Amino acid sequence: MVKKPWFVLSCVLILTSMAIAQNKPIGQPPLIDRDIIFGDPEIAGAQLSPDGRYMAFLRPWKDTRNIYVKSVNEPFSAARLLTTETKRPVAGYLWTQDSKYIVFAKDHDGDENFNVYAVDPAAKPAAGEEAPPSRDLTGLKGVRVMLYAAPKTDPDVLYIGLNDRDKAWHDLYKLKISTGEKTLVRKNTDRITGWSFDLKGNLRLATRSADNGDTEIMRVDADKFTLIYSCSVFETCNPMHFRPDGTHAYMESNKGTDLVSLMMLDTETGKTEMVESDPLGKVDLGGALFSEKTDELIETWYTADRTKVYFKDKAFGDDNHWIEKQFPGKELRVISRTRDEDLWLVTMVSDTEPGQTLLFDRKARKLTPQYKVWEKLPREELAEMKSISYKSSDGLEIPAYLTLPKGVSGKNLPTIILPHGGPWGRDEWGYHPLSQFFANRGYAVLQPNFRASTGYGRKFLDAGNLEWGRKMQDDLTWGVKYLVAQGIADPKRVGIMGGSYGGYATLAGVVFTPDLYAAAVDVVGPSNLITLLESIPPYWEAARKVFAVRMGDASTPEGKKLLMDASPLNSADKIKTPLLVAQGANDPRVNRREAEQIVIALRDRGFNVEYILAPDEGHGFARPINNMALFMAAEKFLAQHLGGRYQEGGTAEEVARLKEITVDPKTVVLAKKVDAAAVGAPTPASDLKAGKYNYQVKLEMGGQSMNLKVSTSIADGGGSWTAIDQTETPQGTATDTATIQKTSLLVQKRSLKQGPVAIDVDFAGNKATGKMSMNGQEKPINADLGGPVFGDAAGGDLAIACLPLAEGYTTNFRNFDIQTQKVKLLQLNVAGAESVTVPAGTFDAWRVEVAAADGGADKKTLWIAKDSHKVVKVKAVLASMGGAVMTLELAE
Repeated sequence: MVKKPWFVLSCVLILTSMAIAQNKPIGQPPLIDRDIIFGDPEIAGAQLSPDGRYMAFLRPWKDTRNIYVKSVNEPFSAARLLTTETKRPVAGYLWTQDSKYIVFAKDHDGDENFNVYAVDPAAKPAAGEEAPPSRDLTGLKGVRVMLYAAPKTDPDVLYIGLNDRDKAWHDLYKLKISTGEKTLVRKNTDRITGWSFDLKGNLRLATRSADNGDTEIMRVDADKFTLIYSCSVFETCNPMHFRPDGTHAYMESNKGTDLVSLMMLDTETGKTEMVESDPLGKVDLGGALFSEKTDELIETWYTADRTKVYFKDKAFGDDNHWIEKQFPGKELRVISRTRDEDLWLVTMVSDTEPGQTLLFDRKARKLTPQYKVWEKLPREELAEMKSISYKSSDGLEIPAYLTLPKGVSGKNLPTIILPHGGPWGRDEWGYHPLSQFFANRGYAVLQPNFRASTGYGRKFLDAGNLEWGRKMQDDLTWGVKYLVAQGIADPKRVGIMGGSYGGYATLAGVVFTPDLYAAAVDVVGPSNLITLLESIPPYWEAARKVFAVRMGDASTPEGKKLLMDASPLNSADKIKTPLLVAQGANDPRVNRREAEQIVIALRDRGFNVEYILAPDEGHGFARPINNMALFMAAEKFLAQHLGGRYQEGGTAEEVARLKEITVDPKTVVLAKKVDAAAVGAPTPASDLKAGKYNYQVKLEMGGQSMNLKVSTSIADGGGSWTAIDQTETPQGTATDTATIQKTSLLVQKRSLKQGPVAIDVDFAGNKATGKMSMNGQEKPINADLGGPVFGDAAGGDLAIACLPLAEGYTTNFRNFDIQTQKVKLLQLNVAGAESVTVPAGTFDAWRVEVAAADGGADKKTLWIAKDSHKVVKVKAVLASMGGAVMTLELAE
């Protein structure tokens, strides 16, 4: 089977768990160091350049995964460093079609807003540098870049999507890699979710999300879109690859049937014909591979318990079979091919082999070993993963994978249930770090593909609709019952651990089946499904309807009740299972306040709870040091409650980091929830004064920093003040203008301008009305505020400085987030007085802390001079930018 490398933009969740007991049973393998299992592999992710001259790969540099490159025939020791990321690992990359550049994506501290970067693999580092410069090709803040196509016919071009005009929908741009020049190809005003190009690089098809959630495939004509095919919100249809003749495209679809199949689509008429469905009639199409040389179909694959491959090209199939014979018991993955297909990179994998990579010369039929992923991992001590199935509460057959510890009888074992994330995904047979980790510690490990898992057909997927916390949870519960009935699991020593949806399932497990589990580890699991749906980012707009029909529609009374009943937070008082909660402070999906409510619910009733809060993480832990600290804590926690083995301690850095991010539950104080209806506006003690203030600004994101300049001016406009913030940025000057009512200092109007973007908002009658425009296209703003806006927009910090600040002073007020068009309730507290030094001098200042009233990640600290009421310093954590830190200091 071949899985073609592409951008892997999804935040990679490496979860955690471990086990206990320090007495090793006879025959059980030694403990494998967790750094070996979960640490970055020495070498991974290799790709051949299309011309066959180079090989790029990922390897740690300063403890963070980066890109290296070498000539194909050079040893890895001769490789050159290409990127120098120190905070977050490079997730994925690709070669351009002409082999001139390597392109990769990067976000900032987990904010999920990716920009595209390019580096020349042949370039040499500048004097004093360790790697050549990486160019930011898109250079946008708060924007998520999507990659649509890299045409072979124009190798200096990428077709990308930008949601800078409208956060919900990506416009199509042509990006010139050599210069970074972007050319708008199509404005997306039609809910387009994807674009398809033929083999000559011509835009031919667009995929659209209809208002009801259906998917529509449109032919792209010069001046219009023409609908040629559609499928319902419960079905799948998606163009995959154009035929060389340009008149037809391969497509996956399960319209009107259960299994996703490979179809041929006439791109003019929309007529389809079946190419292939699973010959065994069990599962969906797993994928299809096309020749780099001819673009003809050469392979399809399907994954049930294991993956079954069907070859469409005899020579390609013969070579695959020849390689597989050299490695009995392992599965072949072709991970990279040159343009002429004479050289392949292949990886042999199994449940006990994470990857042995070799270079295959087709003409010579020669295999040359390259590297093993996690070279130091003792393969002989790993455990077998078996495919099993069992019946759930309603008789539905649930496929699963079971890994039993090596060297023990396999009976009456401590057990860990590992529900996967998504939930619309699945686990597959192969090497799985967590299952091997737990098995090495003496646990039986069950990975259920519960209903709603993908790949098993539409009926199985749809069986999970509206079943969060219900039958989806039953599928886990009945898995425990199955293992107990088989004598495998000790019913008093069963634990559960998961991240994201798996974290939700963990919380649901300890809430809805409080006597089932003896310990649980929740990693960024949503406890409030209403909040989760509200956190859907704008660029997921196309999926919003899918969430509603599969989870519940919060806009209807019935749907809201369904979601509230399924939310563990609303039944937190039922939890009595020892629980470890791991949370990212910048998580855009899981509200920190709600995670802490779970912690408090156990603490106040005297039950065991541990809490980890990483200040530099979002929805999932990406920084290696944070992961290792989390694994260390989870391993010992589970060992204490389930009786497995565990590794004591870790490196000095890991131990120190765990101490830094561990929060004593006794110190967790939940701020009183603010009643929005009761929030008015604070009463200032003084008015603004006309003047101008210049600030030096430092913006720190993802291990990098940017220096900016901001000037704030206040002018007397008669019955109001006019405040203007001007920020000099690499993208040009950004101007924020606010009209502020005298005495009350309430915001009446706001106007923002930068380049082609213009935003105008009026605040009156507890409503925000106005418009956002870019390149002549407008989008209305219309929101209920529930009260006046204070301390927002240009001059907002100076308005705060006019409040009656004193030790212990506190108040609440509201801001308006223009991007999301939602009200933000803020809590202000004067934390004390201190001396602060900035370029403008040293000041005796009040330290004023402003934070989101709902427990969100937004927070800001202001230092305000006691005598002059000048804002002399501001330090803000920007949750919308993944926890980026912005510091302003008064310059004059």
